[in-house]
Amino acid sequence: MSGVTGDNPYRASGVIAAAAAGGLSWQDVVTGSTLTAEAGNAYWINTTSNTCTITLPASASNGDEMIFADYDRTWGTYGIIIDSNGLNYQGYDDSYDVEYGTAGTALNIVYSDATNGWIPTLDKAVAETPSKGNDNGIFGYGESVPAGNMNISNLVSNTGVVGTDVSGVGTARGQYPGGCEYGGDKGIFGFGDAPGGNTAITNLVSNTGVVATDTAGVGTARSVVAACSYGGDKGIFAYGDSSVTNISNKVSNTGVVATDTSGVGTARGWLAATEYGSDLGIFGYGGPVLSITNLVSNTGVVGTDVTGVGTGRSNLGACKYGGDKGIWLYGAGPGGSTATSNLISNTGVVGTDNAIAGTVRSVVAATQYGQDKGIVGFGQGPSPSQLGMTNLVSNTGVVAADVSAVGSVRKYCAACSYN
Repeated sequence: MSGVTGDNPYRASGVIAAAAAGGLSWQDVVTGSTLTAEAGNAYWINTTSNTCTITLPASASNGDEMIFADYDRTWGTYGIIIDSNGLNYQGYDDSYDVEYGTAGTALNIVYSDATNGWIPTLDKAVAETPSKGNDNGIFGYGESVPAGNMNISNLVSNTGVVGTDVSGVGTARGQYPGGCEYGGDKGIFGFGDAPGGNTAITNLVSNTGVVATDTAGVGTARSVVAACSYGGDKGIFAYGDSSVTNISNKVSNTGVVATDTSGVGTARGWLAATEYGSDLGIFGYGGPVLSITNLVSNTGVVGTDVTGVGTGRSNLGACKYGGDKGIWLYGAGPGGSTATSNLISNTGVVGTDNAIAGTVRSVVAATQYGQDKGIVGFGQGPSPSQLGMTNLVSNTGVVAADVSAVGSVRKYCAACSYN
């Protein structure tokens, strides 16, 4: 056979007929670059490292059947090539190679006759289940009176238990440095207000919760920023107070912060951000008392303003819960600090205000833990000025009562998850 067709344009997409997989024998996972397939078998094809060329039988009878399935959802990078080995494939002779290059594809083919040959009865990208989050979380940095800016951290276990203070690493800072995940299992803290003023330094968080020393800042130095992950393994810092801006800085899946991207949406600070869906993000609310939101695509593009839902407020927290949804928590509204939440659907739609448990407060931080739950902590209430209690968020978005403070009380800290 010679020539290559791109993603097999000669077949219809989607389900043609329900797969009849009864009686097929599933084989061991195939990792090689070639496979000689036999009728009556089903194959997991792992293309993590290479494309796999599958040679079909040289002869076949009506009703002969085979299944090929994307084992590790990698066909989008390395796909499979079907060599029909002298027989027709959906009415086309074997002068065509047939390629499948969509992640998550399940392909069921059945032989008909000499005219149409092998026909796909199932050719569909199977949806990925909602992504779970990381097991552990971390609160870091912040400020208190009279101690000023801090660089301590507190780890959060996979059951939501907050640990005692871990000695500080990096430049002490407050006024909301941002925090988000990257690389699928690590985190990053960045920006904030340092003793010399606004900064752009960052600190990576390992997949065991160890905070690294300062990385020289990239992008505009600023404070009161927000950050979230996107694309499954990348992050983004955006907005903030440097005469109030709407610029953003992407974080690669290796933790490298990019230069400024021109701003989109209303310039503001004192906002929050979180992930939702499987690979999307959202920024929302902000100072002084705004309720607008901006969606982040799975390529890190920040969208224009979406008219707000719920009470406008600033200095709030946000985190992911339930595997694919998000929640805004607490914050300062027109009448002062609140105990309010707004749920975010897995399509990025923000819900109306909910009264929630816990101490009324603002300048909090929040992160996910236990894969599908969240935690919000620290902040400032009517009295005293700094708080240290936390509140767990269930996998259905229900906020629990206060848990007594562990570690140094403070406000304006950041949080992210790791694994």
